[in-house]
Amino acid sequence: MNVIKLNNYVEVPQLGFGVFQITDEEECRKSVLTALQTGYRLIDTAACYGNERAVGQAVKESGIDRKDIFLTSKVWIQDAGYEKTKCSFEKTLENLQTDYLDLYLIHMPYGDYYGSWRAMEELYNAGKIRAIGVCNFEADRLVDLILNSQVVPAVNQVELHPFCQQKQLREVMYHYEITPMAWAPFAEGRNGIFTNETLTDIGRQYGKKPSQVILRWLRQSGIIAIPKSVHRERIEENSDIDFFRLTEEDLIRISQMDTGKSQILDIRSLLEVYRLFNIRFVQ
Repeated sequence: MNVIKLNNYVEVPQLGFGVFQITDEEECRKSVLTALQTGYRLIDTAACYGNERAVGQAVKESGIDRKDIFLTSKVWIQDAGYEKTKCSFEKTLENLQTDYLDLYLIHMPYGDYYGSWRAMEELYNAGKIRAIGVCNFEADRLVDLILNSQVVPAVNQVELHPFCQQKQLREVMYHYEITPMAWAPFAEGRNGIFTNETLTDIGRQYGKKPSQVILRWLRQSGIIAIPKSVHRERIEENSDIDFFRLTEEDLIRISQMDTGKSQILDIRSLLEVYRLFNIRFVQ
């Protein structure tokens, strides 16, 4: 299993399994169980996904030792702030049926995320979390948080795929040794990514599909990927990226696909700010 060492020396599998939008608990449980049986050892969830309990049940049913599974979850906007984050974290542990997290993230750069970060630093120093990080933080907010905190985030989970490669943000992240984690590595299927001519042509050389080319590109770029699927064949297919390597020419061609902007979530859009603030859930 390919792993990346974070800035606090914790090792994390470079290929994980995401569960965003798998809202049916039974479907989520089965999908996570399939992923674990296939060999995935990083499972990424979040409080606001509403499926932490299903993830926890799948981990328990898998029979795999907890220490061999890397569990990630996130605190949502409604629980931003010191006290609320502490409470949300305890509920997450309860849902996942565990007494610690491998990685805990601030889900959005909105609300009192400074209070959340202070709570997370305390939990990290107490050994309740092995690594802490953020999601969807652009360079200015990321650096501002770093300059006003004790612990540098280990991970920044962001929209990252061939059409949105986050090149400038990644330069800042690499400066601070923050590992990028790609959500929606397949751009949620937008822009015809699964039939894209460049990715199809590259894949043809290796007998691989565009999705596998994308995951291989992310691996060679030092990026963690968390693709999601509820289909066994695709879960297995996404994990089959070990025995080929993209050439420098391949990497240049993929680099040229970058549009330099988000295709899914414009974190600075006022409409998105209002929309995300209005998302409420019950854990």
